Parts: sequence; structure tokens; C-alpha cells
Amino acid sequence: MPLLDHLGITVEDLPRAVAQFEPVLTALGMERTDGDASVSWYVSDESEIILFPAREAGTGPHRHGTVGWQHLAFAVDSREEVDRLHDIATSAGWTAVRPPKLYPRFNERYYASFVEDDNGIRIEFMHNPPKESQA
Repeated sequence: MPLLDHLGITVEDLPRAVAQFEPVLTALGMERTDGDASVSWYVSDESEIILFPAREAGTGPHRHGTVGWQHLAFAVDSREEVDRLHDIATSAGWTAVRPPKLYPRFNERYYASFVEDDNGIRIEFMHNPPKESQA
């Protein structure tokens, strides 16, 4: 059983959010399914990310650092994959918060980038190989 079953994210403009999330989640190997009032992406029918339209217009964007959502980190297999996903996200309209780089404050192997969409939703692409692997 997966640790995380699903994550629902409320967005101001569903079509715009789908346009930003689609290339990123597809590149991560997720498959899209459209619902009546939402759009979902699945990984092997185990974990799901769902975008929902806001119940009240004009309530966004989320402000990073306030109570609530901080960021979601996607672990990937290489630094090159971090770079590739960062490029896909910024090409889809995500804003680069931090470009791909090493984060020695975590450890000497931690390589990551952070991007944010129009709704203030922040995601991280990260590669943190085991200590014995210097990949």
C-alpha cells in the first residue's frame, strides 16, 4: 500500500493550472483522468494528485510561508532529471524559485530545484542518492 493515497490541490483557474501541471506530472510518469469538476493524475493506480477549482473566486494565490501548504518534493533518479523537470516546469509557466543546485546544508549529495505556479503552489524536484553512491 502506498504511503500517500492522494493529494487534492485547490486552484483559482482550473484550465490554467491544468496547463501548468500537465507537462510536469506527465513527465513524472503520471496518467491524466478528467472528472466532472476536477482533473487527476495517477501513478500506477496507487497515488493521485487532484486539482479542484476554488469554491470562492479571488481567494488565491497561496502565500508561501503562511499556515498550510509548504511544498511537495518529487524524488527523482538523477541530477539530469532534476534539470529536465525544472526546464519542463518553467516552459509550462512555473516560476523558478531556486534553480537546480546542490544544497550542502542538507548534505553534500542533495541536488534540487524549486518552482511555483500561478496559484502559489510550490514543488521541488530533488535527487538525494544514498551516501555510498556518488551519482
